[in-house]
Amino acid sequence: MNKDDVILGIKSQLKEEDFPLANLANFLAFIFELPDISWAGVYLHIDGELILGPFQGRPACNRIAPSKGVCGQAFAKKETLRVEDVHAFSGHISCDPGSKSELVIPILVGDRAYGVLDLDSYKEGRFSPEDQIFFEEALKRLNQSLDWVKLIEGLEGAYKPRN
Repeated sequence: MNKDDVILGIKSQLKEEDFPLANLANFLAFIFELPDISWAGVYLHIDGELILGPFQGRPACNRIAPSKGVCGQAFAKKETLRVEDVHAFSGHISCDPGSKSELVIPILVGDRAYGVLDLDSYKEGRFSPEDQIFFEEALKRLNQSLDWVKLIEGLEGAYKPRN
């Protein structure tokens, strides 16, 4: 699958479905089909933590503190982080020791962050500046059809904090 196929698939899914978790899951499945993507998922900001949401790939860290690791820093700074070598990134959280590069894009609605889109690869330097633009645009397309505020509020209502 190539980037054009991913965009066509995402457009088609978003046009035919209005359930947010279905759209989010398929969005990630399309991305996971791209070459050299070892993990594609979201962490959602709930009760002060980034909690694992839908994903494609190997099991991952369940919780990440905001400002910790690549995901937490991208969330806290509200900016995309493209890391060519995660082992050289100070504070990197190794959920999968085989990961070598990472791209993390904050999920923003207005100026509020609701989580992050996290992409990993076993290939060092996998994510180019052009890839960053592509994935930021793909996330914007998803944001047009997915109400993050309503989704997060619904999940928070069902969430029982750990003691």
